[in-house]
Parts: sequence; C-alpha cells; structure tokens
Amino acid sequence: MRSFAHFLAMGGFASFVWPAYGVALAVLGGLVLLSLRRYRLSRRALERLENRDRRGR
Repeated sequence: MRSFAHFLAMGGFASFVWPAYGVALAVLGGLVLLSLRRYRLSRRALERLENRDRRGR
C-alpha cells in the first residue's frame, strides 16, 4: 500500500465502495435496533402472560 490516501481512494472505485459500506452498515445497524426492540416487546409480553397465569391460579 503506497499511502493511506491511496487506500481510501480504492483504486478509483471509492465512489462505489464507500457508499456500499455505508449502506451495509446502515442495514446491519437497523437490524440490530429492530431486533433489540422486538426482544424488549417479547419480554414484556412474556412478563404479562406470566403475571396473568400467576393471578389465575
């Protein structure tokens, strides 16, 4: 590698490569956020069901 600037230029394809990395990072970040949200909602639903079951007995 000649220099860091040359690396960042990606051999002239930087205008294609860096946006692709950005899109991939955004999609993966969105998946993480949606997964965490769904996990929290599922835990709350489970707690409600467990509490309802305890009260019913």
